[in-house]
Amino acid sequence: MCGIVGVVSNAPVNQLIYDALLLLQHRGQDAAGIVTQQERKFFMHKAKGMVRDVFRTRNMRALPGHCGLGQVRYPTAGNAYSEEEAQPFYVNAPFGIVLVHNGNLTNAHALKSELFTTDHRHINTESDSEVLLNVLAHEMEKSTRGLPLTPMDVFAAVRNVHRRVKGSYAVIASIAGHGLLAFRDPFGIRPLCIGRANDGKGTVMLASESVVLEGTAHTLDRNLAPGEAVFVDLEGKVHTQQCADTPTLNPCIFEYVYLARPDSVMDGISVYQARLNLGETLAKRVISTVPPKDIDVVIPIPESSRPSAMQLAQLLGLPYREGFVKNRYVGRTFIMPGHEVRKKSVRQKLNVIGSEFKGRNVLLVDDSIVRGTTSREIVQMARDAGARKVYLASAAPPVRYPNVYGIDMPTKDELVAHGRSVEEIRELIGCDALIYQDVEGMKRAISAAVTDIGSSGVAITGFDASCFDGVYVTGDITFDDIQRLNEGRSSAGEPEEDTSRLALPNAQTA
Repeated sequence: MCGIVGVVSNAPVNQLIYDALLLLQHRGQDAAGIVTQQERKFFMHKAKGMVRDVFRTRNMRALPGHCGLGQVRYPTAGNAYSEEEAQPFYVNAPFGIVLVHNGNLTNAHALKSELFTTDHRHINTESDSEVLLNVLAHEMEKSTRGLPLTPMDVFAAVRNVHRRVKGSYAVIASIAGHGLLAFRDPFGIRPLCIGRANDGKGTVMLASESVVLEGTAHTLDRNLAPGEAVFVDLEGKVHTQQCADTPTLNPCIFEYVYLARPDSVMDGISVYQARLNLGETLAKRVISTVPPKDIDVVIPIPESSRPSAMQLAQLLGLPYREGFVKNRYVGRTFIMPGHEVRKKSVRQKLNVIGSEFKGRNVLLVDDSIVRGTTSREIVQMARDAGARKVYLASAAPPVRYPNVYGIDMPTKDELVAHGRSVEEIRELIGCDALIYQDVEGMKRAISAAVTDIGSSGVAITGFDASCFDGVYVTGDITFDDIQRLNEGRSSAGEPEEDTSRLALPNAQTA
């Protein structure tokens, strides 16, 4: 899970890309990067850290041009501690291409070998994004054969990329002297949308979430269809073509549960309405486990669970209260590299309002339970604050299976629900009752949140819910694949010293 953005305009784009990355900061806090293009020259700045720390005034002044792209990184493959693996990535031939990528390639290992032995291209990092860039560059070279680049050449290259690359990928690439290319994988697992500025300057923007367009005075046009490629030339003319043989729309369901901002619309589904609907279906599950008369108050675990908790409380006729205060200057514990860093940060991240817990039976509502470390700490915080009983409800089903499409939950041993019954999980977390959403209820709730805004025009076939149901929509995942991805995961080689941003005095996040 990363956040990406690309812009073509009649005006300088450096500040616009910076503002867009701030709106995507929730999607990645490990590193940030921006590339701009002026004539045929690229200007790049990238580094570890969050957007407001990576880019200073001097860096912004060194990013001229009317075309560019940016990324905030959340590492799932490669080395989370390597500055070299911050995006964008660059190759000088053909034309000069820079690329940002959100997702995870499931055949990166095989592609890397193929690039070396057959395509004669060198990969210098462990990042699958560099692999993807070199596959694109090789296919672009084949499609042009030394001739001037046309949109049809670009689409031919993307068509071959789809045939070679497996996994999830939303991509934006800048081609020197020509324009901006964007495309989604044939299953549409990772999100990508397009819109235009409201100021009449002809600005075209592509981004991971619609909130970026709205927050920068752009109008959402639509989400890209699965397998679709969009090429925006330097004059702002948009060319589109379907480049996949058999595309189907199967967006990642965890985007709606947790990852995306609630004010985004993805593939025609309102994230906020989806979370309200999850609260409604979860209320029915709560009633079957804990009588509402035994619950004094419903308290959300900030932030993503709030809509679900509000809807649940309303349907059960129970008071809804804020019992936790979140320190907004501490990063999301879910996307921090390393178990120990996540565990230490929970009590830095949340503090209790004791009066909401003392002498009460509280129902805590969370969006999901992944490793269980945060949930266990929060339940204990509620008890320490004087709660008589602590019930815990999850708006998502048990996370029982590894995710291979770009979410940092790749090893089954880290998943508290893997191989355990709900009662065994309850005992580990330490709550008095544990209520989970069911998989089919989750899918129905999110499907019912369809709006007429931002649809790609392609109906959703289903969802990638692999971390909940073990079904991998790309159909190419084996046990050996998961083992290999585990070996290359981003937390490998974590230093003993706490080098996270929590260790810094002025750690900040959007």
